[in-house]
Amino acid sequence: MLGGELYWAGDGELVAERLRCQGLVLAFNAEPDERRRSTLLREMLGEVGDRVTVAPPLFCDYGYNVSLGADVFLNYNTVILDCAPVVIGPHAQVGPAVQIVAADHPRDPDLRVRQLESAAPVEIGANTWIGGGAIVCPGVTIGRDTVIGAGSVVTRDIPAGVVAMGSPCRVTRSL
Repeated sequence: MLGGELYWAGDGELVAERLRCQGLVLAFNAEPDERRRSTLLREMLGEVGDRVTVAPPLFCDYGYNVSLGADVFLNYNTVILDCAPVVIGPHAQVGPAVQIVAADHPRDPDLRVRQLESAAPVEIGANTWIGGGAIVCPGVTIGRDTVIGAGSVVTRDIPAGVVAMGSPCRVTRSL
């Protein structure tokens, strides 16, 4: 899974790891105390930098594949499907209802019917702002200091220091 190879998500070990994460996700989303939520977040995710703010609800698959840099802000209803590493650099801001998806499925219908899946890492650069409702697809890297417009579908890499938007997401100007 982590190496980008096809895998079966129904594998007992993977199911147990997702269930562990789901318990932490439910506890995090229900916890009104910010200090206790921070403790749960650090238990759930692989890496959490200083002064990270995550507005519940948050949803993820495994948690331990997510790395948040210092001063990251994730707004309400962030979904991170972290079947591969998802790295969000320091000072990044993620709007409400953003989906960051490392999970993928084969294009070959014979492989899909066998319930095989794949994944590719996602990297979001430092000081990036992703507008509400955007979807970041598997294998995408977004460069530092970039703005992704609300509702965009990011299907390919976006360079540093630009504004990009649309479906599919395209660079509209440099910053």
